[in-house]
This record gives sequence, C-alpha cells and structure tokens, in this order.
Amino acid sequence: MEFITQIFSYPFARRAIIVGLLLSVSAALLGVNLVLKRFSMLGDGLSHVSFGAAAVGLALGVAPLGFSIPIVIVAAFLLLRLKQNSKINGDAATAIVSSSALAVGITVATLTTGMNTDISNYMFGSILALGKSEVIIAAVCGALIIAVYILFYQKIFTTAFDEDFAAVTGVKVKWYSSINAILTAVTVVIGMRVMGALLISSIITFPALSSMRICKHYKCTVIVAAVVSVISFLTGLLLSFAFDIPAGAAVVLTNLAAFLILSLIGKVKQI
Repeated sequence: MEFITQIFSYPFARRAIIVGLLLSVSAALLGVNLVLKRFSMLGDGLSHVSFGAAAVGLALGVAPLGFSIPIVIVAAFLLLRLKQNSKINGDAATAIVSSSALAVGITVATLTTGMNTDISNYMFGSILALGKSEVIIAAVCGALIIAVYILFYQKIFTTAFDEDFAAVTGVKVKWYSSINAILTAVTVVIGMRVMGALLISSIITFPALSSMRICKHYKCTVIVAAVVSVISFLTGLLLSFAFDIPAGAAVVLTNLAAFLILSLIGKVKQI
C-alpha cells in the first residue's frame, strides 16, 4: 500500500493513470467489434499511419496529436473501403498502407529532426512523459469515445454481428461503420503516445480475445474485456514502476498473462 500511495503522490503518475484508464476502456470496447468483424489488424495499420503523421507533424512544428487525428481518420475510411470494395485482401491493404506510412514517417524524421527522443516516444510510447495539454486532449477524447459507444451501443452491436440483417432492420450500416472507424482512429492516436506505435494494437485485440475465452454473449464479452484491460493496465503500470521497465511493454505482458489465464479457465469450463 505504501508503494501504491507513493506512486499516486507523483503528478505525472496521476496523469498517466487517468489517460491510461480511459484508453484501456476505449480500446477494449472497440476491440471487441474489430475482432468479431475479423478486422483486428486495423489498429496495427492505423498505428503506423499515426506514427507517420506524428513524425510529419513534428517536422512541421505543429502539435503531433492534433495533426495526426484527421489523417488517421481518413486512413481508417480508406482501409475500410479497400476491405469492402477492393480486389485487394483486407489484411494486404492494411499492410500496404501501414508500411508505406511508417516508411514516410521514418524518412521525414531522418531528413529533418532525426530519430530523436520525441520520435522514439511516439514509436515506443512514453506514458509517464505526458504533458498537461496532451492529458487534456486524451482525457476528453477518451471520455467522448466511451460516451458515443454507450449511446449507440445497440446499433454497434447489431452491425458487429450481421451487417446484412442490420441493414434489413433499418440500421444505417455504413453510418455506424464510419462511427466505429472514427472512434478507432482517435483511440489509436491517443494510444500511440501512451503505448507507442509498435504496441497500441495489442491493447485493442488482447482484451477482446481474452474475454472471448470465457464469454459467449456480446454484453459479457464487452464488460469482461473492459475489466481485463483496466486491470492489465494498472498491473502493468505498477510493474513498470517496481522493476523500472517500459510501461507499454509491461502493459502488453500483463495482457498476455491475462489471455493465457482466461484461456486456461475457458478450457477447464469445457471439461
């Protein structure tokens, strides 16, 4: 308890916890739909696009988060369009867009500011170095993502399982798919600063996959995914403080541990 109290005494740690909790819940909620629709690689692809946009933003001397959000939203729409209408396989389209954006980001960074600390923070994450303005942006965006998800929960649920049935019942499938794309894009941009471009996709997919090991209903899956994500984040953050390891990596490892534990529980339940 003394160790935990000491952590909460630091302003930067409190900022990290607030942003991390909102990000964890947002990523878990959206991750369930992405996994169900077999488009879980969208988060990974958008994270690379986000890094490329952030690198360009730093080179231009503008706020990387504000610069990245509209670009990543456009990329999300582009990937969804390619997945639905193109002859190119969805995963292949994601690989093309993500690798190209990552290459652009690295090239721009190398030719301008170089691969400095700021660039590294966006690639590998630096949750404990969040500034007040970044915390405000992340907190507002995180709260809005959760609020929009709750508001349109029923529609999102319907489109996640069967788009054709949803369209027949009068649900505007393209509209809600667009909302999901926008929310995912914003989550990825916020998460890149916290987890890094290389790790953000893990907190989108891991909690969803973990909850699916033990849940058979959508609502149960969503709730358990959110709980697993929050517990994994807090545990990972405490481990990063205790053993002086990167917070992003620690959070991913705790998510992996949760996945293995719930997978074991799921198998035991089937016996």
